[in-house]
Amino acid sequence: MIRKKPTPEELDELRWIADLQFRGFGRDLIPPNIVIVISPSTGKIRYLELDGRIYLSVRASDYRFILHISAGRKLNQIIPHPLLRVYVDDKYSEYIADGGNVFCKHVVLADPYIRPGDEVLAVEYPTSKLLGVGRAVKPGWEITYYKWGEAIRIREGVYG
Repeated sequence: MIRKKPTPEELDELRWIADLQFRGFGRDLIPPNIVIVISPSTGKIRYLELDGRIYLSVRASDYRFILHISAGRKLNQIIPHPLLRVYVDDKYSEYIADGGNVFCKHVVLADPYIRPGDEVLAVEYPTSKLLGVGRAVKPGWEITYYKWGEAIRIREGVYG
């Protein structure tokens, strides 16, 4: 893997993609001191690192970002509530923070504009403390409407 500082054009492109994916907060999400990790075989960006740790991954198939906990923490600070969040009943906090998936019956509130496949934050209700990051399985309005089925497939919990 090749690590390097992004050029201003690369940084602008990455922020533009993040703006589209994270509802206009890409410029705040991606700091200027980010390091990009490039695959030597394909020449494509695979990761963004911050302080020596993976911050965001780049999905090769569609060039969308995959959240990791450090980026999830930043996103939880900068975007207004309830955007891109699913609020989980605090009884299930430990389970979700350990990397367990979120089911609709665990959810108290969710951003109604979440689409299946979106990168989302699982946060504790009512404290808004980040529990994990993952991919939405159902639309946000449906997560709170129904009380069955998987809502978010957690990729990384704060304890994991």
